[in-house]
Amino acid sequence: QVQLVESGGGFVQTGDSLRLSCTASGQSGPNNVMGWFRQAPGKEREFVAVSRRRSGNADTSYASSVRGRFAISRDNTKKTVYLEMNTLKPEDTAVYYCVYGRGSLISSSLSDPQSYDYWGQGTQVAVSS
Repeated sequence: QVQLVESGGGFVQTGDSLRLSCTASGQSGPNNVMGWFRQAPGKEREFVAVSRRRSGNADTSYASSVRGRFAISRDNTKKTVYLEMNTLKPEDTAVYYCVYGRGSLISSSLSDPQSYDYWGQGTQVAVSS
């Protein structure tokens, strides 16, 4: 079992920045995928960004809607992944969920919510216009 604890959500204005954090505990291994999905009211859960680490190498993947504005990073010693969100827009308003999956996930599976075994409780991000 892996537990995920998120923090950093809040209420901001258009153009502001926020940083989300997610720390894993429990049976988390060195090879994994950690990242973020989000769900806005009345909409399906959607992929935001993930960081994949396997065999000492790391790569990232972003949704097109956030590429260039959001940046994902990780601190492996702290088992923590961060999402730096810049130039926030009202359409970024959602509950953001941290996810944890196996490091063996292939690239085409990274944006599929069914690929992830563990989810955090979610943190609210609200951007006013």
